[in-house]
Amino acid sequence: MKNNYLNFDEIKNSIEINIKPEEVSLNTQMSERGFFVSASSDGAALDSASAKLPFEFLKGDKIFLNGYQSWTLSKETGIKGYDSSMKRCPKFLDRKFGFSAYGDAHFYPKTYKSGVRHGYTYAYVRRGGTYIFFASLAESSGFTRIIFDSNENAVKFEKDCAGRRVDGEYTVFDIYVDVGSEKEVFDGWFDALGIKPLAAKKLTGYTSWYNYYQNISEDILLRDIEGIKSLAAKPDVFQIDDGYESAVGDWLKFDRTKFPNGLSRVVRSIKDAGCIPGIWLAPFVCEKNSDVYRRHSDWLARKKDGSLVYGGSNWSGMYALDFYNPEVQSYVRECIFELKGLGFSLFKLDFLYAVCMIPRADKTRGEIMDDAMLFLREVCAESMIIGCGVPLAPAMGRVEFCRIGMDMTLSYDDVPYMRLFHSERPSTKNTMLNTLYRRQLSGRAFINDPDVFLLRENNIKLTPEIKTSLAKLNCLLGGVLFTSDNFSDYTEETRALYGEVIKLKDADFLGFDFNEKTGKMTVGFMADGRRDSFEWKV
Repeated sequence: MKNNYLNFDEIKNSIEINIKPEEVSLNTQMSERGFFVSASSDGAALDSASAKLPFEFLKGDKIFLNGYQSWTLSKETGIKGYDSSMKRCPKFLDRKFGFSAYGDAHFYPKTYKSGVRHGYTYAYVRRGGTYIFFASLAESSGFTRIIFDSNENAVKFEKDCAGRRVDGEYTVFDIYVDVGSEKEVFDGWFDALGIKPLAAKKLTGYTSWYNYYQNISEDILLRDIEGIKSLAAKPDVFQIDDGYESAVGDWLKFDRTKFPNGLSRVVRSIKDAGCIPGIWLAPFVCEKNSDVYRRHSDWLARKKDGSLVYGGSNWSGMYALDFYNPEVQSYVRECIFELKGLGFSLFKLDFLYAVCMIPRADKTRGEIMDDAMLFLREVCAESMIIGCGVPLAPAMGRVEFCRIGMDMTLSYDDVPYMRLFHSERPSTKNTMLNTLYRRQLSGRAFINDPDVFLLRENNIKLTPEIKTSLAKLNCLLGGVLFTSDNFSDYTEETRALYGEVIKLKDADFLGFDFNEKTGKMTVGFMADGRRDSFEWKV
């Protein structure tokens, strides 16, 4: 690998690799693309695995490290910043709301040191238009943490493998290193991975969540289905979100107060309107108020001390299911098959990270997540999947669509106190940044789902500038172009704007510029043979 930034011939002689315990034997191979490390033993449990490459960071470098899961803030920064997530979170708040459960803070002790940042799976240093790229080719054996340390001038790699028992050979690292243009390094990485996206096209659509949240009903959905008829071009999908079930986890027990006919009448109306019926569920969790929680305690995942795995404070408290319990897999399979039988052919599968919160003696978190995604692909079969709340690598090539940002909010940056410590919090501001900085995955790993845009005037606090910029950004860089607006409420002007921004799905992205002094982000694109741009204040 010959370039002005990284000489791999020199790196071969200076790379440091550390694996504990020491009695584990190592096989290390170097190549022009990077390095490979495997471990062999007759049953020893790994304690840690790390590697370090020397690398000189420069003052003007922009760095990117991919966050732990869909909702983790992932953006370019300067070399001296640090991830402050959870630093200022009082312990009593974390115990009550489980903020650390949504990201990696519950298993990775952070240093909070200026100049030290970390991410997972892939990362880059950008110098102008040149990308110095570092990525893993072995996430199915465990998540690879990448650390940029500008104080030590080093790129570090850590395998999330503590406690993993090794019987035979186990792949620790398979690190891909490249330098080139954005297209060259991402194309090169996916060629090396051997991953291609599933056959799918960009989708327009409606989802009920960001207008009603759980307060949906048969009457509300039938009214919004009727509103579709006011559009010149009908959306592809009408997706029912959370709120149809009696409790999270009880996916086949519909709330008969809100849905007296179950979901069959709504599904028929969706199909009559010319749309694909979609539905939301979180297959690997249940809430405390569910029948699953009350009647199937043996289905719940547990820590070594026997306590339940708390996935977060959503609903009445959310708990992870034990994926390797055959009854859990049978239940998830039954739920999806029953919903397919009702006519649903797109499944938004959410809170997927919960399945791999606790590793096993024979499985790392990455291996568990990998098994779970293979299972969901097999169960959903020909039906389309939108993956959400998931570490991205196990979803690559296995879901048609994947969320690459956190939930948007009805105001620009919601819940002020959570800005201090929560990297996975709902935030329109942050999800717009994720849409921009994870754009390279769309069309390579899956089609990116940037979450919804909203153009309505009621029940929203976003400014006209942000609403329009969000809509344009989603349609330019995303492929799941959903809104939660009742289209019948649109004025002629709003209906025309909707048609205008949807057309950007066929436009070409030309680049972006962030002015650090003004805080303005400008995004350029080519549409209908002419250059144009839009901007917003970050």
